[in-house]
Amino acid sequence: MKNTLVTTDFKFPEQTHVYHGKVRDVYSIGEDTLVMIATDRISAFDVILPQGIPYKGQVLNQIAAKFLDATADIVPNWKSAVPDPMVTVGLRCEPFKVEMVVRGYLTGSAWRAYKAGERTLCGIRLPDGMKENEKFPVPIITPTTKADEGHDENISKQEIIAQGLVGKDDYEQLEKYTLALFQRGTEMAASKGLILVDTKYEFGKKDGKIYLIDEIHTPDSSRYFYAEGYRERFEKGEEQKQLSKEFVRQWLMENGFQGKEGQTVPEMTPEYCESVSERYIELYEKITGEAFVKADINDVPSRIEKNINAYLKSYKK
Repeated sequence: MKNTLVTTDFKFPEQTHVYHGKVRDVYSIGEDTLVMIATDRISAFDVILPQGIPYKGQVLNQIAAKFLDATADIVPNWKSAVPDPMVTVGLRCEPFKVEMVVRGYLTGSAWRAYKAGERTLCGIRLPDGMKENEKFPVPIITPTTKADEGHDENISKQEIIAQGLVGKDDYEQLEKYTLALFQRGTEMAASKGLILVDTKYEFGKKDGKIYLIDEIHTPDSSRYFYAEGYRERFEKGEEQKQLSKEFVRQWLMENGFQGKEGQTVPEMTPEYCESVSERYIELYEKITGEAFVKADINDVPSRIEKNINAYLKSYKK
């Protein structure tokens, strides 16, 4: 689609490396600075879908920036500035090789595994008799390995420590940060009539200090239910009204795609992409309580390049 940013190929002053992720492109500047561009790409089942979603990058970047600011008293984070609606600049850290997934409710992939008969998730024993979308007595942490390509894999705390992926002391600190961040996110969501169902956090280390890195509490990394009607829908066994990327996964599954070999992504019409864009904007407005201000998308690459260069120039002074 026109007016979406799906690829980048910038050359910034003192640029040393560029990493093209599923959704974000990360440019390394010098030794200590990262420029993270939230593109309009969308992925599901670890597959980058063929069409971009208008304003998606702006939504993700601006939600993440707001939540990084709102949680900086809990754990230091990597963010230094937001020079463009789709860009965050910050501190380059050495990432831990695990993602901290935290779940408040039994849903999504955890429910699919539970329904198939599994009762242990990342070393945590789940009780029998739970229903889809049921709240856990306390949130559980179900970490995954971080895969450069392909699928992330569930892993237990014991395996992480035994394999030396993260040291015991660091991992236990990550657990504390994860639960505190989830509690803050839960409180902020509740104030807007939402339930923060599950999310993931990534952490890194710089000069011996742990930082929260990457995005936080966005619809790509989190799942939200509407609080109103949750109980009634749960008791009737109905689907929850939610704001997350799960609706994209559901649409793909309904059209025969789960990222498996031989499957084809269904056609993403302009109308469908616009409907996804509207859902992302809806989540932004709902979770922040602010009106979404659409950035100028006549020439997104030129706008981003100009804004980043201006920031880097002023930053060096």
